[in-house]
Amino acid sequence: MRSSGILLHITSLPSPYGIGTLGRQAYEFVDFLKKAGQRYWQILPLGPTGFGDSPYQCYSAFAGNPLLIDLPSLVSAGLIERDDPDLTVMAERKFADNAQLFTFKKLILQKAYASFRRSGRKDALHEFDDFCEENASWLDDYALFMTLKTAHAQMMWTMWDEPYRLHDEKALREFSEAHSDEILSWKFMQYLFFDQYSRLKDYANRKGILIYGDMPIYVSADSSDIWAAPQMFMVDKDRHPVKVAGCPPDVFSPTGQLWGNPLYDWDKMTADGYKWWVERVRAASKLFDLTRIDHFRGFESFYAIPAENDTAEEGEWLPGPGKALFDRIKAELGGVELVAEDLGFLTPEVHQMLHECGYPGMNVTEFAFGGDDSGYLPHNYVRNSVVYIGTHDNDTAAGWYDSCDKAAKKRICNYLGIKRSSSPEKVTKHLIRMAMASPSDLCILQMQDILGLGTSARMNIPSTVGNGNWAWRMEKMPDKKTAKRLKKLTKTYFR
Repeated sequence: MRSSGILLHITSLPSPYGIGTLGRQAYEFVDFLKKAGQRYWQILPLGPTGFGDSPYQCYSAFAGNPLLIDLPSLVSAGLIERDDPDLTVMAERKFADNAQLFTFKKLILQKAYASFRRSGRKDALHEFDDFCEENASWLDDYALFMTLKTAHAQMMWTMWDEPYRLHDEKALREFSEAHSDEILSWKFMQYLFFDQYSRLKDYANRKGILIYGDMPIYVSADSSDIWAAPQMFMVDKDRHPVKVAGCPPDVFSPTGQLWGNPLYDWDKMTADGYKWWVERVRAASKLFDLTRIDHFRGFESFYAIPAENDTAEEGEWLPGPGKALFDRIKAELGGVELVAEDLGFLTPEVHQMLHECGYPGMNVTEFAFGGDDSGYLPHNYVRNSVVYIGTHDNDTAAGWYDSCDKAAKKRICNYLGIKRSSSPEKVTKHLIRMAMASPSDLCILQMQDILGLGTSARMNIPSTVGNGNWAWRMEKMPDKKTAKRLKKLTKTYFR
């Protein structure tokens, strides 16, 4: 069925506390989607972010980001005081400064935990205990991991004292006993996150809005996942990566992209029936109505770079699990709704695997105007696909067009049927119309493009840290005029 939606990460919502949250503004955005005739709200990964603030480099593949917890809800619940000085410090920040924000938010959330324990409400305490028990498979490791990180001044776990780094049972048991209350406070943050998120998702679903989530293929080197189960990754006996992930050099990146994520040991994952991946997809299917798997081509074969290298120029392609992994997922979980991020260097084998799996792939029109009859040009799209003008890793449509050379601008305007003197804002409107009119079953538009914003609103520049990455926020909710315009366009193209 033809449909459309908007890509806007939760952190980009307006908020008086420095970062978008699961609070009132999230509900207002759901209402906007409904008024605008949209069906999907696409968000980025929800995990707790580490260095660089990237939601694709999280401390856990299963945990939620405590920064997204709505604080006014905790005030209403009586867990924190309305005049708490740490709330004042966090207020009225324009951009998401995760490191500073978390310093204050952690203090506030720990106060909320203390209030929760003092409240003596048996029903809430039982609910918390049930949450901990139901999620123990990942929550116990995550809470202990985060407590150990605090004890080690936030150092990466590969730099911890050896007994903790190598998971010595006696040392971990003694540490857990000495820090039991702090460990519980980390679990409580997850309890709050999942409670607030589930309420928001239920509200969205009742309004007819589906949540379209995102799952990175790899996990962060500094994560509880690798610390707790190093046998599933390409690491040596001291737990240091042997080979890491990235992309080989191309015309866009002469030295390639060195992501640095430890790679999976697919032989061991295959031997145990891909249990870790099955549980990861199971968790995502509870969070999202539709899940995009990032870097899908890495399941067919992946680029492995020696961990000691400074660039991605030297590496080798190694075989991935292929369709067998997804056969197992389907056997265990049934028809989980997935989208394959099939961008980048693709081979006939990757195309064949995607065809056999049956998942929709992606089209990005910003990749389409190099001069040839590109597969990214809308007249070449197949129905079983998702069309984007650009994703979170691309410039906004206006910024992208503004940066194109004269030849590319000529091709773009000729294709759109508009004057070559058209402004970036006008080109953006025609690109939106073109995406909506395309054959792809699902059209996803970045909120920045709907608002006609330029490069300053870009979400991320791949393979860089800083540069304002992940910090963009919408200053206010889009108005009724924007909703009406988008709804009319959606109806015009039967989405």
